[in-house]
Amino acid sequence: MSTLFVGDIHLNEQEPAITAGFLHFLRHQAAKADALYILGDLFEVWIGDDDPAPLHQMIAGALSELNRKGVPCYFIHGNRDFLLGRRFAAASGMTLLPELQRLTLEGHRIVTLHGDTLCIDDDAYQRFRRRVHQKWLQRLFLALPLTWRLRIAGKLRANSSRANSGKSAEIMDVNPGAVIRTLVAMEVDWMIHGHTHRPAVHRLVTPAGEAHRAVLGAWHHQGSMVRVSADGIELIEFPFGSTD
Repeated sequence: MSTLFVGDIHLNEQEPAITAGFLHFLRHQAAKADALYILGDLFEVWIGDDDPAPLHQMIAGALSELNRKGVPCYFIHGNRDFLLGRRFAAASGMTLLPELQRLTLEGHRIVTLHGDTLCIDDDAYQRFRRRVHQKWLQRLFLALPLTWRLRIAGKLRANSSRANSGKSAEIMDVNPGAVIRTLVAMEVDWMIHGHTHRPAVHRLVTPAGEAHRAVLGAWHHQGSMVRVSADGIELIEFPFGSTD
C-alpha cells in the first residue's frame, strides 16, 4: 500500500480532459492507496463554497466516494483555491490541513505544503498573498454576489498572468534558503510541494544532514504524483487514463 500526493490539478470547465484524467485517477490509483493528500490548486479558481458549478459537485461526489471506500483525503490550500472552506470539505469528505503539515510515513519525516510561501523572492506576489489572506477581506469578498466574485476573480487572474509574464523563472521559483529553513524548523528530511510546476526530486544538504525536496508537476497534459511506500518515495508522471 502507499500514500499519494498530488497538487496543481487546476480543474476548470474549459479543460474537460484534465477533469476526466483526475476522476480516472481517483477511481483507480487513489482507490488503492492508504491515503490521498491534495497539496493545493485542486481548482483553477475558487470563489466560495456556495458556487453551484456542476464541476464542483462532480468532484465533491468523486472525493466522497473515495472516502466511502476507506481512503481518507487531506487538503492543503493553494494560491488558486485558498477560499475553499469547510462546507465543500464536508461534502467531499476531505480533512482541511494547515499550511504546513508534518508526517511520518515509512520511516520518513515529511513536511507537505503548497509551495507558494517558499517563493519569497517574488515580492509582488508575497505582498498580494498577505492582502488576500486577511480574514476580514475574505469575509467581505464572500459576502458579494456570485456574479461580482466571478468578475473580480477573472480580473485578478488576468492581472496575475500579465505580471508573471514579466518575471524571471528564478524569481518565481522557491528560495533555497527558505526551503532549508523550513526543513530544519519542521525537523524533517523530506519536503513535498507543488506550485512551481517544475516536477523534480532535489537532493539537499541542511545543517541537520541530507534531505530531499519532491516537486509535483501540474496536470496540464498528464498526471503527476508522489508516492510514498515501503519501496521509497518516488515522483511519478503518467498519462491521463493510466491505471498503473
